[in-house]
Amino acid sequence: MVNLTLSTPAGGSLSIQNPIKFSSCNSLAPTALLFNKRKAFFLTAQNANGTKNLSFEVKSQYFVPQEQQHHQKQQQKFSSFDSPSQSQPGQLPPRIYVGYSVYKGKAALTVEPRPPEFLPLDSGAFKVSKEGYLLLQFAPSSGVRQYDWSRKQVFSLSVTEIGNLISLGAKDSCEFFHDPFKGKSDEGRVRKVLKVEPLPDGSGHFFNLSVQNKLINLDESIYIPITKAEFAVFISAFNYILPYLLGWHTFANSIKPDAESRANAKSGVEYEWNR
Repeated sequence: MVNLTLSTPAGGSLSIQNPIKFSSCNSLAPTALLFNKRKAFFLTAQNANGTKNLSFEVKSQYFVPQEQQHHQKQQQKFSSFDSPSQSQPGQLPPRIYVGYSVYKGKAALTVEPRPPEFLPLDSGAFKVSKEGYLLLQFAPSSGVRQYDWSRKQVFSLSVTEIGNLISLGAKDSCEFFHDPFKGKSDEGRVRKVLKVEPLPDGSGHFFNLSVQNKLINLDESIYIPITKAEFAVFISAFNYILPYLLGWHTFANSIKPDAESRANAKSGVEYEWNR
């Protein structure tokens, strides 16, 4: 099977599959090279046994200049959606925003992950300078299926606090206290307390965020019930994202087995199970 690709002066191209095998001395002489969009044509093949006319089914795309520009723009448009993790050389990868939201009668809760921060070293390597976290945003209701996000209150869960939530049983509760200005001149002026408690009927958990801000004379409490199903989604997402918040995925992606084994051999590393 021989596959041939011919290019036309106008920029179009066509792919041809020919079941006859040609030797290096064969010559192909196309009888028509100029065609518009879909148009049938044939080739004349000449070899030692004589001349044969071969007919082909032609499927081509030919664009006038305006159509060509539109086609290129469409390709660029869809390529950015088809492969969001890829970027052109010299460009930063696109930002991806994800989250999970729960909407109830008196409040809404949105949970979004925030990535870790890395510090470049003189050796060219990187180390985690700040672990990632989960950002919880509570918004009170302002009407039927309406929420006032201008009054939202936020609470950041550290990886350890996420571990506490993951380990909660159906009847367990936990409480987290944050002071955003701890160690600063305004320490104690802002207090945030997040309580997660089981619902009385055992159908889920209450998330209750209380905020006392003496700087702006604010004292507010926002609570929202989370069903078992919604809490299960939280736990599944938390389990998945936790190693990424620690930056462990970057280490795993950088592992090269051969290089690692040589480095360990040179440094004389002994594994416990080899002692």
